[in-house]
Amino acid sequence: MSEKSAPKSAIVVGAGAGGVATAARLAKAGFDVTVFEKNDFTGGRCSLIHHDGYRFDQGPSLLLLPGLFKETFEDLGTSLEAEGVQLMKCEPNYNIWFDDGESFELSTDVARMKLEVEKWEGKDGFERYLGFLQEAHRHYEISVSQVLKKNFTSLLSMTRPAFLRHLFPLHPFESIYSRASKYFWTERLRRVFTFGSMYMGMSPFDAPGTYSLLQYTELAEGIWYPKGGFHSVIEALVRVGERLGVQYRLSTSVSSINLDRAGRNATGVTLDNGETMTADVVIINADLVYAYSNLLPESSYGRSLQRRSTSCSSISFYWAMDRQIPQLTTHNIFLAEHYRESFDDIFKQQLIPSEPSFYLNVPSRIDPSAAPEGKDSIVVLVPVGHLLDENQGIGRKGLDVQSKQDWDAMVTKARETVFKTVEARTGARDLQGALVKEIVNTPQSWKDVFNLDKGAILGLSHSFFNVLCFRPQTKHASIERLHFVGASAHPGTGVPIVLAGAKLTSDQVLEGFGMAKPWDRGNVKKGKGKQGIREIDRIQGLPLLSNIHIALLALILAVAVMFAFR
Repeated sequence: MSEKSAPKSAIVVGAGAGGVATAARLAKAGFDVTVFEKNDFTGGRCSLIHHDGYRFDQGPSLLLLPGLFKETFEDLGTSLEAEGVQLMKCEPNYNIWFDDGESFELSTDVARMKLEVEKWEGKDGFERYLGFLQEAHRHYEISVSQVLKKNFTSLLSMTRPAFLRHLFPLHPFESIYSRASKYFWTERLRRVFTFGSMYMGMSPFDAPGTYSLLQYTELAEGIWYPKGGFHSVIEALVRVGERLGVQYRLSTSVSSINLDRAGRNATGVTLDNGETMTADVVIINADLVYAYSNLLPESSYGRSLQRRSTSCSSISFYWAMDRQIPQLTTHNIFLAEHYRESFDDIFKQQLIPSEPSFYLNVPSRIDPSAAPEGKDSIVVLVPVGHLLDENQGIGRKGLDVQSKQDWDAMVTKARETVFKTVEARTGARDLQGALVKEIVNTPQSWKDVFNLDKGAILGLSHSFFNVLCFRPQTKHASIERLHFVGASAHPGTGVPIVLAGAKLTSDQVLEGFGMAKPWDRGNVKKGKGKQGIREIDRIQGLPLLSNIHIALLALILAVAVMFAFR
């Protein structure tokens, strides 16, 4: 009897959402998987901060595109529910606060949205809102099926007929703001339905119109919050992976990716302590630009990545309050009066605007376990520019940064602005007096803790020439057995998008070894086949012409015949 061959081995560098999901998938396929993570926790930015009974989501604080989370767990033979992850629906989605004292409530409740939209744009406005949803729905469905679930390994990939025929309906060459302006005729609602581009780290005046899919998923599928914090989803994936044999080595930094003598194949990694680990395949979940600059041999491609446009960074405050702030809901958006100018300050000047827009999350509003009884935990994300090089920053408008960005001054400015703005617009009082503990993340700390290039919290930008085949691929172009997963690799940033990328990367690894994909069910959907569909459930084709149309055509034909024989 022949001996069974040893399983293939894989090393994953980084335990972010993409690394954790990829590790579990490869273990499911039979690999021996080891994950190396520089920090003493998993999840990367998708992690938690704790202080004296208060809990804060360090990064993501709302769950979108729930179908992609569900698919990940189902592919691994389990479910969110089976792993103890409880998703709670946030209602309303947001309260949006304007500088003139007005507010707008975004909701999945159609009746509530009808009232909100008609308040500002009348009866016709709601009809246009439904038209906006229809377009955003197309963006969503096409993007999920033709972009998030497909790899784009070359320019030829974009010529696939299934994708090419949808290219222009995706509106990639128009901005979110310009597309929204076709449906919403007041500046107020244009802002309401475009601020979401901040989740891509982009200005709504630059982000491709395709990304209205984010507004769609929020309005059609809702915003969800995992009980216990967003990291509970990552913890569940870690547990699934460990059951499948994944080994996690935390507080263990990788110093380089090892290659064979020809430099054509990845053979493993070298750790900071000098230890060498070998594997049949290496998957990098570290920041991609960082990896090319620090873990791989210097290359022209690596240098070119450093010149690419990146997403913004943030000053993020984590506030423990000694009382509840009832004026605030779970998710709150405060929009700057000078909307466009505020984004220009961020993305063109790489500074904090004089009057920034910002996002404020109160996790204890929906999950009381996030704070001691009768108190609130608050997270504030103020988008700011990413880090500049030493010789940049001269002559830029905004704060007087002289020859560099003055982050201490920016943090002070951001804190004062947030307190002042929230109190003025919501009626809350003495927020600073209720503050018992403050923790802060800045672009520099994002860079130091998570190795994020320039401190850009969402990786590379998502402009047209930074997505699809133009975005860094899930496989190294010239080094075999070396793959990537994460925000700066295809298909892009955001936890659900990265989870979709983990599937693409895992598929590509398995294809390279000629191995079966255990989650590939031949695209056969669960449930009854065609033979089991009841007649009442069968999709019927509508007649091309109604009886009225037929009667009108008959009348026209009769009149034509009469005139023909006169």
